[in-house]
Amino acid sequence: MFILKKEYVEYENKSLRLPKDLIDKVQTLANENQMSFNKVVIQCIEYALANTEKKENN
Repeated sequence: MFILKKEYVEYENKSLRLPKDLIDKVQTLANENQMSFNKVVIQCIEYALANTEKKENN
């Protein structure tokens, strides 16, 4: 289950271009949870990485 956290320690800047509809959805989620857009994006990426199946080398 994906649960939003509110704390992080160290940051580094990186620019991303995202589709507007995705930005709108993430911003809505951030607003609903009184969090920054950035914190929600970080947690979405962490969740995706932790739940990505590893490819087997053939």
